[in-house]
Amino acid sequence: MQWCPESTDTRDSISYYRSSTISSEETSGSFWSARGDPAIASRLQEIAGAHPGKAGIRFAFDNTLAHRVMAGADIFLMPSRYEPCGLTQMYALRYGAVPVVRATGGLADTVQEYNPQTREGTGFRFSSYDASDFLHAIERAIEAWKSPDWPRIVRNGMERDFSWNTSAARYLKVYEHAMKKRRNP
Repeated sequence: MQWCPESTDTRDSISYYRSSTISSEETSGSFWSARGDPAIASRLQEIAGAHPGKAGIRFAFDNTLAHRVMAGADIFLMPSRYEPCGLTQMYALRYGAVPVVRATGGLADTVQEYNPQTREGTGFRFSSYDASDFLHAIERAIEAWKSPDWPRIVRNGMERDFSWNTSAARYLKVYEHAMKKRRNP
């Protein structure tokens, strides 16, 4: 599992850890890349210290390391308070790390909640900016990880096309629709 906001300031939600207890099961295989609020960073360091070999933290951003960790992660956590765009969750999808994100901004636009009935969706979302809603989304992701659906969720994410070709085609359709409406009011 990976935790990957690049900062622990008030913008991102590592602050969830201020109000939540992390069990050894939840930190198994966790890695955090963090900088910012010293109190939050200290809490993360305590968690990593309590689970050597299972949890790690790095107090600096390293793009190469971030991509390596994402490529090896099963689940990618990005519970941002706000995220105007967000590329990191798109990288995670491409690498096959299933995202758990707060449904805000670009995260809501790019991560579709997985539906076990239709087998559609690319990750897990939560709405409220609070620890219990975040934890519930993580629990849904872990349950899916244990199920036969997991490879489907990974594949759904890896097949997403965020290229400019796809975006440009959508923009062209909107433009053509607007022009048609203008000619035929």
